Amino acid sequence: MSPAQGAPGPRPSGATPPRAQAAAGRPPSAAQLLGFSGGGFSARRLVLYVPLFLLGAVVGVAGSLLQAAWFPGGLLLALVAAVGLFTGSGRVANARGGAVSTAAGWMLAVILLTTTRPEGDFVFAAGGGSYLFLLGGMALAVMCATIWRPSPEDG
Repeated sequence: MSPAQGAPGPRPSGATPPRAQAAAGRPPSAAQLLGFSGGGFSARRLVLYVPLFLLGAVVGVAGSLLQAAWFPGGLLLALVAAVGLFTGSGRVANARGGAVSTAAGWMLAVILLTTTRPEGDFVFAAGGGSYLFLLGGMALAVMCATIWRPSPEDG
């Protein structure tokens, strides 16, 4: 087909929005899922995602201490706070990358707190609540990061 017959012409990479790619039958790229489509990586996104990553780590540490100290209410409160952080950061960033950055910070902090030191010290005890916080929080982080969609009024 010639260009006059309606064949699509060459496009620069990253120019096709994720919705148009999905409509064309192609899945969106990882960069588009994380919110880097259209403009590539920018300092603005770095300025936004780094504090969100650190906030995720802080909430992970606070939740790990809270769930162990105040069971079962602390476990529920820590998981609700984590879900609120993941979904809220996606809304603040208006991209899935916001939820991913806080989830990554949360997971890194929680996983580092599960390792034992040579002295035998650890934060997590080997109990059901600790495993529920660790595995349930990770599952919630993945769900919040993958289910999040921008609101229609945001574009």
